Formats: sequence, structure tokens, C-alpha cells
Amino acid sequence: MNAPVHPQEFRTDDGSTPAERFARLRDTGYADLAHLPGEIPGSRLGRVLRTLRFLKDPLTMVRDQVDRFGRVYRTPNIGGGWQVTLIGPEANELVFMDRDKTFSSEQGWNPILDRVFPRGVMLMDFEEHRVHRKTLSVAFKPAPMQNYLGALQDGIAARVAKWPEDVKFYPAIKQLTLDLAATSFLGIPWGPEADRINTSFVDMVAASIGIVRKPLPFTAMARGVKGRAFMCAFFGREIPKRRGAAGDDIFTQICNAEHEDEATGQTRLLTDQEIIDHMNFLMMAAHDTLTSSLTSTVYYLGASPEWQEELRAEVRGARADFGDRIPYAELDRFEKTEWAFKEAMRLNAPVPALPRRALKDFTFGNYTIPAGTHIGVNPMMTHRLPDLWPDPDRFDPARFSPENSKGRHKYAWVPFGGGGHMCLGLHFAYMQAKAFLFELLDKRRIVLPEGYTPDFAMFPMPRPRDGLPLRLERL
Repeated sequence: MNAPVHPQEFRTDDGSTPAERFARLRDTGYADLAHLPGEIPGSRLGRVLRTLRFLKDPLTMVRDQVDRFGRVYRTPNIGGGWQVTLIGPEANELVFMDRDKTFSSEQGWNPILDRVFPRGVMLMDFEEHRVHRKTLSVAFKPAPMQNYLGALQDGIAARVAKWPEDVKFYPAIKQLTLDLAATSFLGIPWGPEADRINTSFVDMVAASIGIVRKPLPFTAMARGVKGRAFMCAFFGREIPKRRGAAGDDIFTQICNAEHEDEATGQTRLLTDQEIIDHMNFLMMAAHDTLTSSLTSTVYYLGASPEWQEELRAEVRGARADFGDRIPYAELDRFEKTEWAFKEAMRLNAPVPALPRRALKDFTFGNYTIPAGTHIGVNPMMTHRLPDLWPDPDRFDPARFSPENSKGRHKYAWVPFGGGGHMCLGLHFAYMQAKAFLFELLDKRRIVLPEGYTPDFAMFPMPRPRDGLPLRLERL
């Protein structure tokens, strides 16, 4: 096992790089984890085939592993080596609250995202994470959020009005959320670079789960690295225009936000590279996770006409009171709409698994797990545990009513993570989802093809492989 490591060795203000910090601990191998239940070593070909099976149907594979091994088990990592998977709300609380500063988000995510989304706020730890999160949070306070809401509603209404009745929903909502991200994040409409920007983000996300981890020609990683280069150049050209300028968009606010330097304690502006890294990550997180979550919500409402009508009644009752635009102070009124959005994210967690790396030995479930171990918590599986969610595969938004939520473990439902790394934009996500459903359900009825069965690819974020063909009947 690794020897204990002094916390100072994981400081991020000492000039070290993420790769150097990662190398301060040896990766644990099978022998270090042999005392745990779990998978056994196999051939390289076997590992590739297992990875392909996992990507095809991860929920079935994880359910099988939990049935065979329990809620703490070892499994091969997609990128090589071994990890320990921790399942359940107690595991989520241990990792997300991280009271003893045991779990590194940087060292969990970096092997997956370092070539395409390096140095985003999610890939930071402890004090560095705290100060960067504080800097970025200025863009998500109530005053700017009120400004975003007006622009979001205008954009949603204009786009939904133009949608044909027969549509593949996933590409349609993906384009809409990209347009909205341009408005609220950048304060400008997409120009002629729009298609390239969209393609770049798609390629960067796909690269994160590519089996080949180097940017070799014709690989997903090569396309992702090329996409990142394009986005870095795009943001780099825009930053000088925003320095010292006034603006309600997220980009301008971040360009001018006061930042507490971790090394000196002095206040300064973020550097160009820090802004580029944060904007790349925030745009991806806001665009792709919301696209996934709204697609799941629309599918389940199409499959559950009675709940669709419940939400439509809620929307029309609100419109009768305050018209065709939601006042910011009235967002909490959409109680059942929020239940449905939450239930869709329970069934299709927008980030199905979250990685960490243990910086020191820890104990969980009567097992001691050594420092250096890659750790995975799994919202996808926790959200389907029948002891937490009776009849777990059924869509039932009433699970999130106050009476049904009473007594449920705080970490049984974690689509936004938790603790210090709770999603920075979760209120933005709720706001955008409510604004979208407020418009869609008033103007359209969601009708699925007869006998339709969805086929969702769950990683890296849930998306329908066929684009979700459906009919949006005008009302």
C-alpha cells in the first residue's frame, strides 16, 4: 500500500501540475484490492470487449455487479488499471461531503478530461476549488439570474414556435440549448461559427470516453483535442472585448470578476487561460447536461400522458395569473414541473458516474481501501435501488412530493453531485427547464410513436441513440 501522504503534498499553489500531483501516489493494482469482492483480471481483448458491453448497457452491467458483489467492489477502469465502485447514499455522502479531505476530484476526473476540459472548476480540489468556485458564483446570483430568465424565455418561445410537429427531439433541443447558452453565457447570438462550435463540443465530450486515450489520427480523442483548440482560440479572441466592459452575460461577468489568488491571497482578475478553461467547462456542463435532462423529461412525459396533463394544467394556471412570461419570483410555483424534472433525472442521471481518487487510506462498508485507488460513485445505480425507490424503473414524479420525500436519505438523489462540488449551475438548470416546459406544454402536446421503446446511450451523458422521434402536436 501507499504510505500516508501529508496534505501539504497536495497543495495546488506550489507550482506543481495536475500530472505531478497525480504521480505523488502510486496507482493501486489488482493485488492492492484483492481483499475486495469484484471482477478478476482478464486479457487486454477481454477488457476492451467488457468496456464495449458496458457502454452498450451500463445499467444492466452495474446491476449485475451489485447483485454479485454488493455495494463495494473492484472493477477494471475503462482507461486501464482498477477502481473501486461505491454504491448507495451512504457512499455518496462519504465522497461528496469529504470531511477528511480524502477524495480528489482533480485526480479522479483528470485522466478522463485532461486533454479536452483541463482546469475546469470541477477538476479542482480543496482551497483552489473554493476560491475559483467563489469567483465563478458571481454569475449565478439572483440579480444576473433574473436577467438570464428574460432572455431565455424570449429564445425558447421563438424556437419552439418554429419547430415542426414531427421532429427528432434530441438534436432539436441540443440546438436550442446551444442557442440559449450563447445568449446567457456569451451575450451574443451564434455567428457563422455556430456549427463548428457545436461540433467542437460534441467531439470534446465524445473524446472523454474514447477507448483510445491518446490523440492518434482518426480517433475520438484526436477530434476532441482539435475541438478544444478551436474553442480556446474562439474564447481567446473574445476575452479582450469583455475586459472592463459591462454586460449581463456570464462570460463578461467572469472576465471581470475579482478573484482571490490562492498563492498570494491578493485579489486579481482571472488570467485569460483560466477564463478559457472555465468557459469551456461551463459551456459543456450547461449545454450537454441540460440537453440530456430535458430530453429524458420530454420522453417520460410523452410516455405518461396523465402526468403531461397535470403539468399542462399547472402551466396554464400560472399563465392565467401572470401571462406569457414567468416572473423570477414565481419560479417556485411550478412544483409538479420540478417533480417531473427531478424524476427524469433520477431515471436518467445526467452524469451517471462520478470519479474520485483516494489521497489516503479510508474505510467504508467494513473494507479498508488504500490511498491511490480510483473511486467511482454511481448516481445511475443509486437512483434505481429498490430499497430507496420502490418500483424503481417506473416514472412517478410524486416521489418528490413533500410527503413522499420525507425521511429519504439526503444523498439518495444526486444528479447535481453534492457537498463542496455541488453543481454550480443547478438553479440555472431548474430555471431553464421550467421556462422550457412552461412554453412547450402550453403550445404543444408530446406524442410518442405507437409502441415506441427508447434506446438511451447512458455514457458520458444519457442520449437517445435514434434522436427521440416524436410528434409535437400544436394545441
